[in-house]
Amino acid sequence: MAYRNPLTTILVEDNERFRQGLRTLLSFYNSNGSLPVEVVGEANSLDQALKLTEDKSPDLILLDLQLIGSDGITVLVSLKQIAYPGKVLVLSAHQEDEWIFRAMQAGASGYVFKNHLAAQLSEAINTVTKSEIYLPSEVASRFFRFFQTYSDSCMRACHQMHLTTREQEVLYWLTQGASNEEIAKHLYVTVATIKAHLTSIFEKLKVNSRTQAIVTALKLGLVTV
Repeated sequence: MAYRNPLTTILVEDNERFRQGLRTLLSFYNSNGSLPVEVVGEANSLDQALKLTEDKSPDLILLDLQLIGSDGITVLVSLKQIAYPGKVLVLSAHQEDEWIFRAMQAGASGYVFKNHLAAQLSEAINTVTKSEIYLPSEVASRFFRFFQTYSDSCMRACHQMHLTTREQEVLYWLTQGASNEEIAKHLYVTVATIKAHLTSIFEKLKVNSRTQAIVTALKLGLVTV
């Protein structure tokens, strides 16, 4: 995706005071020429975020993990499903490894701590818009250690849910936003076979939709990126 100058962005955050501070910081970057950014919309819920994304097609989404009636993980999953081509940078008060891992696993391009916003945001935006991953330096090594540990726990979780190897593969491609037809091509099977696997996965996870399956899989640690 080719990024515009200025970089268009939407703010997805349910705290008006924080949004105002974020706008001020982005305006400062813009005025001093260090980072031309144009805020083209603001949202405080999943539905607003998706509508704005489809209407404005922003280069970048700045996303909080806690929203009115939903959460940032569900937003990330939903953005995959509508094939949003831009970048998503998570801004969160949560500094625990598990929160960071879940956000990155769900499709975020980077993660910024809210209490370090002024120090991290400019570098983070520049990094993710170059199609690179941004993580605060103090958590990068912890993140990759967590990933190694998570791979083992993922296998145990899948075993406990009685997911077959093929169901795990289908679930992985589901979290990548792939359609039934695309999953079938990746796995060299028919679409009917994929539908049968999805029915089984939904039953085992006790969910009724693709989005619920993805969110549940991410929260339970059933897939790795």
